[in-house]
Amino acid sequence: QVQLVESGGGLVQAGGSLRLSCAASGRTFSTYTMGWFRQAPGKEREFVAAINWSGGSTYYADSVKGRFTISRDNAKNTVYLQMNSLKPEDTAVYYCAIRKSTGWGFRQNQYDYWGQGTQVTVSS
Repeated sequence: QVQLVESGGGLVQAGGSLRLSCAASGRTFSTYTMGWFRQAPGKEREFVAAINWSGGSTYYADSVKGRFTISRDNAKNTVYLQMNSLKPEDTAVYYCAIRKSTGWGFRQNQYDYWGQGTQVTVSS
C-alpha cells in the first residue's frame, strides 16, 4: 500500500509563491507517474500537472502553464509543485496522486492513490 502526505500549503498574497511537497511511502515510487490536482469549493477536482517516472517529461493544465513547475526527487520519494505568480483563482485544496498504469492521466479516475490534500489560499 502506498501512502502520500502533502505539505507546504498556506496563505499567500496574489503574486506570491508557494512550494508544495508530496512524500510517498513504498519502494516503487520511482516507477510511477505522479500528478497534482486541485479542488476549489463547489467545483470538481481538476488536473494541474503531471510528471513521468524519471522526471524527464511533464504536463500542465493551461491555467497554470508558465507559472507552476512540477518536479520529483526519486531518491527522496518526493514530488514537488513550485507555484509562482499565484492568483486568487488558484485557491483550492491541492492533492498529489500516483498513477500506476503507463501513459499520462489527466482525470482523477486515472490515478490509484491519493494524499489527504493541503490548502492553498491566495488573497487579492
